[in-house]
Amino acid sequence: HVQLVESGGGLVQPGGSLRLSCAASGYSYCWGWFRQAPGKEREGVASINMDGEITFRSDSVKDRFTISHDVAENTLYLQMNGLKPEDTDVYYCAARFGIIATLIPGRYTYWGEGTQVTVS
Repeated sequence: HVQLVESGGGLVQPGGSLRLSCAASGYSYCWGWFRQAPGKEREGVASINMDGEITFRSDSVKDRFTISHDVAENTLYLQMNGLKPEDTDVYYCAARFGIIATLIPGRYTYWGEGTQVTVS
């Protein structure tokens, strides 16, 4: 069983930066960051596996965000730069045992409770 606790969300002005953290207890092979707006489906932002393979949702995300996993601390990070108002959402981290760094929410087993990111 893997428990995930996100932190680092908040209010930031457009063009600003935030670093989200996800502290994990327990082992997993793939990790991901997802976002969800009220009334909308959860969507993948970026994912990483233990081989360092990374998947980003789009070129826009790839150019502005960095995903990393610190093995020693067992913590997942999402560094977000150049934030835009449309990045406003609740951000969730997730973990799965599969080997593919997928952005499909249904493929993930464990989820954190989310952290709010507001760009305004």
